[in-house]
Amino acid sequence: MTIKLNKIIVIDIEATCWEKNPPPDQESEIIEIGICIVDVALAKPIEKESILVRPERSQISKFCTELTTLTQSEVDQGITFSEACLKLRKKYESLQQVWASWGEYDKNMFEKQCLSRGVKYPFGIRHINVKTLFALVHALPKEVGMANALKLLDIPLEGTHHRGADDAWNISKILAKLLLQSRTISNPVKQL
Repeated sequence: MTIKLNKIIVIDIEATCWEKNPPPDQESEIIEIGICIVDVALAKPIEKESILVRPERSQISKFCTELTTLTQSEVDQGITFSEACLKLRKKYESLQQVWASWGEYDKNMFEKQCLSRGVKYPFGIRHINVKTLFALVHALPKEVGMANALKLLDIPLEGTHHRGADDAWNISKILAKLLLQSRTISNPVKQL
């Protein structure tokens, strides 16, 4: 399978969460998939979408609503996790695209939930951890959160923090800045 390098799919998920441990009969699961497409040549985000996912093994807690703004009635209108993964594969060609997220949490949640539900993993093997890449490019002593990275770059945070599509958009702006910074080196690679 040929990997397409013209776009990067940036993913940010929100999942059911609790202030402490989940209730005994519930588990953390994906309730929103934020997607943003970064055009590599332009080095900028060009579109975003939010896919609400109906939870099957948990309920939205008050803490979760306070953090994400998502309510039980909103996610109840979402699609199944299986349908969401199919949408990623069909609409975004996620198996053939490079994809990125802030840290490994989103990747790990997808792997875990696909395994536990028997759903085909929707992504290819080319994953960019933007959180680690940002720290390495800027020679930071440790990784920082997305909001802090935006501050360090003097880029305003757009939308609502802890909403998938808005966070994916903000991560995309950071990734786009890293792409542009990499192009300013004195010896650019010649086109093949």
